[in-house]
Amino acid sequence: MKTNKIIVLGIVVFAFSLAVFFLHSTKILNAETSSVYRELQKFSDCLDIIQKNYVEDVPATKLIEGAIRGMTSVLDPHSSYLSREEYREMQISTTGTFGGLGIEIGLRDNILTVISPIEGTPAFEAGILPGDRVLKIGETSTTDMTLQEAVKLLRGPKGTKVTITISRETEEKPFEVTLTRAIIHIESAKFQMLEPGYGYIKVRNFQVDTAEAVQDALRDMGTLKGLILDLRYNPGGLLEQAIAVSDLFLSDGMIVYTDGKTPDDKTEYFAHAEGSFTGFSLVVLINGGSASAAEIVSGALQDNGRALVVGVRSFGKASVQTIRPLNDGSALKLTVARYYTPSGRSIQAKGIDPDIWIEQVVPAKDDPLTQTFIREKDLKLHLEPEEGDSTVSEVKTMLENDNQLKYGLDLLKSWEVFGRTIRDT
Repeated sequence: MKTNKIIVLGIVVFAFSLAVFFLHSTKILNAETSSVYRELQKFSDCLDIIQKNYVEDVPATKLIEGAIRGMTSVLDPHSSYLSREEYREMQISTTGTFGGLGIEIGLRDNILTVISPIEGTPAFEAGILPGDRVLKIGETSTTDMTLQEAVKLLRGPKGTKVTITISRETEEKPFEVTLTRAIIHIESAKFQMLEPGYGYIKVRNFQVDTAEAVQDALRDMGTLKGLILDLRYNPGGLLEQAIAVSDLFLSDGMIVYTDGKTPDDKTEYFAHAEGSFTGFSLVVLINGGSASAAEIVSGALQDNGRALVVGVRSFGKASVQTIRPLNDGSALKLTVARYYTPSGRSIQAKGIDPDIWIEQVVPAKDDPLTQTFIREKDLKLHLEPEEGDSTVSEVKTMLENDNQLKYGLDLLKSWEVFGRTIRDT
């Protein structure tokens, strides 16, 4: 009987302890929940006051959408709410064809800032530079403007014009640039043979077909001694495409890893031997317009010792965004993780430092290289070039006008010569 009493007493003590634990946990949960409910009540009160007292009638849907935009605006420059129209625009832009200027923008210190003009577009041809601050679009100030609002103003039908007011560190005062919108079809990757055995691939952005385009280029170029991968003015794009492009040049090793709040956002990505293109030297060109996915590729190839990175420091965007569609066709674009290079570097707001720092020298307008001369091809009844001659001339012009590209090629050729010399000794 005494033993039974002890068992019963033990059960009572355990039950009491369990009750205390759950009560304590419930209090914590209730405190957190009640805090959320208080804030939601505040939101509901404000919504009610506005609807009853504001001078004009405003649809509740518009007020709530505005509240959601405000909620995402306090997170980081890359998180935002996308309306149905904005979500469709974003989906179009990842396919590589849209109407606009060819300019990638972001928010830095809450100021609309150019991340990079896309090569070959109206913005690039007009001389828009990474780091330029956009103060006005037309007559509209960009103060407190969201990225989506800015994109909507910048895009438009082909042939229409838009004037933007730019602030640039090297200029004493803001200036205006008038641009003519065009159909922006971004050919994600293009390639060129610079010399026999030495190839060049320019990757303009990372869209749905980028890795496939780079793979096709590598196959078309055949056996290589060296390759220049040009990621200058590449504003980034899709994470999975950056991983796939990196994997083409790596047979093993980590490419990148991400760290976020949920298990799905804590992921390591590794290279695979199958389908890799190795056996040749590799130089990667970067500049201040190389951002996000372009920095993932640069960091992966640099940290794995696969490539020498040449140029100047990159933009410094090391966060990962995901799109969460909502039931009404809108979506949340949300920063869910930071990414790190294989060696554990976070380059957020720092950028990738090149192995060899070399500024790009743009020929002045009065430079002989840029002067307009009457050439053989301008003469009436001139002989047409033989097959291949025009390509040689084009490459020569490219190298004459791009000191970073020429340096990269000289570097690759030096490696080949030094390697041959070492083998012969």
